Amino acid sequence: MPEGHTIHRLAQDYTAAFARTAVHTTSPQGKFTDAAALLNRTVLTTADAHGKHLFLGFGAVEDPTWVHIHLGLFGKVTFGPAPAPPPTDTVRLRLANDTAYVDLRGPTTCALITPPEKQAIHDRLGPDPLRPDADPAAAYRRISRSRTTIAALLMDQKVIAGVGNVYRAEVLFRHGIDPYRPGKDLTRAEWDAIWQDLTALMREGVRNNRIDTVRPEHTPEAMGRPPRVDDHGGEVYVYRRANQPCHLCGSPVRTADLAARNLFWCPACQRR
Repeated sequence: MPEGHTIHRLAQDYTAAFARTAVHTTSPQGKFTDAAALLNRTVLTTADAHGKHLFLGFGAVEDPTWVHIHLGLFGKVTFGPAPAPPPTDTVRLRLANDTAYVDLRGPTTCALITPPEKQAIHDRLGPDPLRPDADPAAAYRRISRSRTTIAALLMDQKVIAGVGNVYRAEVLFRHGIDPYRPGKDLTRAEWDAIWQDLTALMREGVRNNRIDTVRPEHTPEAMGRPPRVDDHGGEVYVYRRANQPCHLCGSPVRTADLAARNLFWCPACQRR
């Protein structure tokens, strides 16, 4: 499932390609046909992201009509230049104008929603490090009262929105925090450092459209090691490096199942 930086990048990309233009909207798959017909030839005025949720606003700037998109595990978004090729029957929603098109396939959610319904989604999500309205203290209030592991809490979108498996594993490594430490044992100073780091890492993720988490002194060039080869595309410390030596101490990276996802950590660098 895409992490939060991907969704914020998509909001930027939708805006760059379609904002302030009358957009031709269709649903070749047929599951969004009625809504697409309502939106057809209206102007895309804004795009918003919160965690792993994308919102496209059409029509009046003051009171847009919103499309809510959640990619889930299988959703894909593909941009291309005009003229758009004939769509396949797997495209849930296509937007097109005179210069570009974008196809949405396989999302968990693609729905027309009202402003109150949009607000309800925001209300149930935790603060997003990439949003200017985010309140890290709100996340810490929940974390500091919980006996749940910090690794599980970081993946709980009601606690903090947008963090996925990669950022979870990497930020805990970068701060030397055992993933099994209960949230209530995390100090406010530790949480503030984690939040600031997530904000910086995820902003870089938006800018570069990939996740890189190693510090400059630990890059392949600096360490004289081969670059990472992985379909997620970035340099990392522990994610998907089970049984490989830690870049810092040489201990084998461990993995285990936690909250239905694979957890990765270095038992030597991340002591309780």
